[in-house]
Amino acid sequence: MMKNYLPIILFCISNILGFTSPAKMLAQEIKVFTVQDFDLNGPVKSCLVATDYGKEEYDFNEEGFLTKAVTRYSDTDYDITQYKLSGSELLEKRVENYRDGIFVKNTSIANFYELDTTEGKKITEKIISYNKEFLDQYEYVYGEVGKISTIKRTNDSGIDETAIKYEIYKGEFTETYYLNDIIFKSIRTSKVKGKDNAVGKLILTKEFLDGQPQTALEQTYNSNNKLVLEKKFTYNLSQKTFVPTESSTYTYNTQGMLTSLKNIHGKSIKVQEYIYQYDSHESGNWIKQIITPDNTYKTRRIKYYQTETSKEDKS
Repeated sequence: MMKNYLPIILFCISNILGFTSPAKMLAQEIKVFTVQDFDLNGPVKSCLVATDYGKEEYDFNEEGFLTKAVTRYSDTDYDITQYKLSGSELLEKRVENYRDGIFVKNTSIANFYELDTTEGKKITEKIISYNKEFLDQYEYVYGEVGKISTIKRTNDSGIDETAIKYEIYKGEFTETYYLNDIIFKSIRTSKVKGKDNAVGKLILTKEFLDGQPQTALEQTYNSNNKLVLEKKFTYNLSQKTFVPTESSTYTYNTQGMLTSLKNIHGKSIKVQEYIYQYDSHESGNWIKQIITPDNTYKTRRIKYYQTETSKEDKS
């Protein structure tokens, strides 16, 4: 009997890639993941994570790039994503789904990437199912300064084009995204001073629907690029302004690990504390995370590449 894991799969994908709407999916630049994207440090070879819904497995090459990811819901139900790289350039990505131990061809897909530098930089991504069915094609065009300028999506439904415009004004950097000439997102980044005049940054992201403002997210980062404050807003049409709805405050220890999260949503206040156990490797990665007061936990089993230092220590 086939099980429906689609909600979990979409949740995992949206968490990793930040996809929450078709419009946003159009605006996503090609991403090559590294150990840092998974809260890991040092020459990590693999990481096995035990979660509430199953297990996640990640493999990395010696340069720290992700080459394989496995999400296991049970012994017979799992998804495998494999990345083929040339240095830091992504050449191919394959997502294979298995249910009841059987390979599911109609939901498994392959992404192929082709680089063209004859007139600037352009990457073409073709998405094809394992049934040899064409699904989508994306063209990523980069401008003179190396930033992506347009993303063109082509499929059976037609052609959509996302244009990204960049602007610097009074020390603030703004990226504005247009889908078929209609704004759907803007990101403004500015510098802020924190304690001891340390310089951090503030990122304000606004989301639009049919050109009209809908939500906003304000994120404050400290000088170590750690998120310390996050505020969510919704647009009040009658007042013609954004109204705050939720805020989250993050606290870290000297190792840069999250130790507490305070969330305020209306009259509701929730505080979570994070406790860690670390491995004995010099990289100092955590292998167990306990979240109170719920007492939920996550464990990690990490393997490392053998470095020259570790070889000398063994000898």
